[in-house]
Amino acid sequence: MGILTFMDFCSGIGGGRLGLEQCRLKCVGHAEINHEALRTYELFFKDTHNFGDLMRIKPNDLPDFDVLISGFPCQAFSINGKRKGLEDERGTIIYGLIRILKVKQPKCFLLENVKGLINHKQQETFKTIIKALQEADYTTYYQILNSTDFQLAQKRERLYIVGFRKDLKRPFNFPLGLANDYHFEDFLDADNECYLDINNAAFQRYLRNKYNHNRVFLENILTLENAVLDTRQSDLRLYFNVFPTLRTSRHGLFYIQKGKIKRLNAIESLFLQGFPRDLIAKIKDNPNFKESHLLSQAGNAMSVNVIAAIAKQMLKAI
Repeated sequence: MGILTFMDFCSGIGGGRLGLEQCRLKCVGHAEINHEALRTYELFFKDTHNFGDLMRIKPNDLPDFDVLISGFPCQAFSINGKRKGLEDERGTIIYGLIRILKVKQPKCFLLENVKGLINHKQQETFKTIIKALQEADYTTYYQILNSTDFQLAQKRERLYIVGFRKDLKRPFNFPLGLANDYHFEDFLDADNECYLDINNAAFQRYLRNKYNHNRVFLENILTLENAVLDTRQSDLRLYFNVFPTLRTSRHGLFYIQKGKIKRLNAIESLFLQGFPRDLIAKIKDNPNFKESHLLSQAGNAMSVNVIAAIAKQMLKAI
């Protein structure tokens, strides 16, 4: 079998691409409409072959490819959003992808979304999507996988949908995960100097609110090592040696080392998604890229390790 090719739709900053490239697949094009994400993608991959808005793409204008990979906007299905689903304009992107599948008929596809998609509207939305994918002549499989099971220090449950053209009869099994032998420190940026001022008035108010008062004691927290503080909810949540799910907004994650509290920065967020150090070096201390944009992009990215593990299994089935 020769080199397999793929199209990277809703490409973001290329987490999906990296996972497939680790399995020696070749990217023949991508599609993304977010300007800031495109700037990061182009810096990482030196690739300006962007097809733009996939809802406007004429499928026959695309090159032939073997694999389609895409996220599709999760806000329409997320438990953190209003969960409008297919009624949301963004929710229709799945049908744009299906339109491309019907015309181009690649061997297989890999889609990623939030786990909340499964239960949206008593599973009605999910069943509708799976039926549409099957009617496009694909056998489909799906499973929720957690990034922390793939040597990443991030609890990130995502739904992965895999499909194979129905003329391909070999069985597919999702990966079982990897040895959980990562080191927390490997995901930290030694140059991170974003220390939290524990006397900051806003932080002190947070500790004294009705959810944390007499429950959270700063003097005890500061004795912990490799503990993670999640301040994104009203009540402070504590984790050890692992971060909770990164998000595209509300980046209130901190960690404790040697009695100091540091804010998770963009470089560390990319580490937590499995982006390699050589790519991250391109963006580190680059004045042309805003920290807030990079944090959002990392929160929206696919976990590279998970995509690579799924792709290895997919290759056995084609």
